[in-house]
Amino acid sequence: MGSTSAHHHEGLGRRDLIKRSAAIGLISVPTMTFLSSCASSDSGGNQVDKGKKTKENPLGVNASAPLEVVIFDGGFGEQYAKDAEAVYRKMYPKAKVKHAATQKIQSVLQPRFNGGTPPDLIDNAGAEQMDMGVLVGKKQLTDLTALLDAPSIDDPSKKVRDTLRPGVAAMGQFDGQPVWILYYAYTVYGVWYSKTALDRLDAEYPETWDDMLAVCAKAKKKGIAGWTYAGKHPYYIPFSLYPFIGKIGGREVLDAIDNLEPNAWKHPAVKAAFEAYYELYKKGYVLKGTPGLDHIQSQTAWNEGKALFIPNGSWVENESKKTTPKDFEMRVGAPSSLDESDKMPFGTIWASGGEPFIVPAKAKNPVGGMEQLRIMLSEESSKNFTRLVSSLTSFNGGTDGLTLPPGLTSAIAALDKAGENVLNPRLQDWYVALQKEKIGVAGIGELMAGRLTPVEAIKKIQDYADEAAKDESVQHFKHQ
Repeated sequence: MGSTSAHHHEGLGRRDLIKRSAAIGLISVPTMTFLSSCASSDSGGNQVDKGKKTKENPLGVNASAPLEVVIFDGGFGEQYAKDAEAVYRKMYPKAKVKHAATQKIQSVLQPRFNGGTPPDLIDNAGAEQMDMGVLVGKKQLTDLTALLDAPSIDDPSKKVRDTLRPGVAAMGQFDGQPVWILYYAYTVYGVWYSKTALDRLDAEYPETWDDMLAVCAKAKKKGIAGWTYAGKHPYYIPFSLYPFIGKIGGREVLDAIDNLEPNAWKHPAVKAAFEAYYELYKKGYVLKGTPGLDHIQSQTAWNEGKALFIPNGSWVENESKKTTPKDFEMRVGAPSSLDESDKMPFGTIWASGGEPFIVPAKAKNPVGGMEQLRIMLSEESSKNFTRLVSSLTSFNGGTDGLTLPPGLTSAIAALDKAGENVLNPRLQDWYVALQKEKIGVAGIGELMAGRLTPVEAIKKIQDYADEAAKDESVQHFKHQ
């Protein structure tokens, strides 16, 4: 996340697909037309010659071909990528490496996709993230199998795929096809809090929903809100709400939601979770004015002690560091248990790959793009990323010998506690517009602002999901 983080661009959050100036219903339209038009642009033909495959150059990189990388300049900043590019330059001194960082991935890259001249490696994230499902459906991406099967930088006896955290490679697949996307960061989602703030209340992190309400009641008496969230971008709420649903009803409930199955949202676990969250609103436990706050404003209010809990991902530690007090003791909590009939134990959490990297099908130097990713998935580059931005990478390890900040230490402990009980809802990767604009803003956002009841919100969201399931212009995916 670094000095060039989203702080300077208020309203453009890491996972914020919504352009503030655009009308909610219109956003997906330009995305679709842009990607349809780039699908028809002239195919390849301008790729550089491949180099000779050797032990030192297993992918066959053309050592003198230029490499172009475009990074999303958000919560993680761009320094980690520049540092990894310096390693590429050292390995291939004749190659000219061009680097750019932007918050407007789609605006900047749309004309280049249209013209068939995209960069070689793209960090496709942020407010203008290009829709992954559409990119895959339109055959715009390079199959990354060669990268995953290549020997790793640190241990040539190990393939790159064997150095990744569980589930990362599968996340880049759609319907069991090849891997099209490599998620570089590894994010732990949940209910974030300050241990110091809870200590001051003489309270523990609530492991049950009754305890959650009791802690919020105690805070309210001291003039502190229980919760806040990114009200302008309420698709942050699922970071704790979705694993709560999965914990109550089992991972199959989330799978059915991802698969756009009829009545998936009408499952009793969804209703129970929505009612619990609605109770936070009804009892006045949500910070006043939260629906008008963006992600930075809500994180700042939380840092200032105005609210105890915020649903977020592990990038929050770096993104909010400018406003976090020294003695804050940031922590992440797994969703509280609703009651003893929950299908999954306390500690069940959502963790998954984030920061999706893609190599466009029409890149001039796709092998160079994959080699840059291979470098990034070395222990050295992984440790550098963690040191710079307080986040894990998808490289399984890379924290030995590092002094980690409290939030990240807590995220690693949460992963250890979760063990096998790690959930990974795919809605936000498979159906970006549905998840953010419709379910997030028009459904869950309206519920938390008190403008819809749980029953109304569920009906509305189920209607949106049914609409997406029937929409033939949308590529559909299913859990295998």
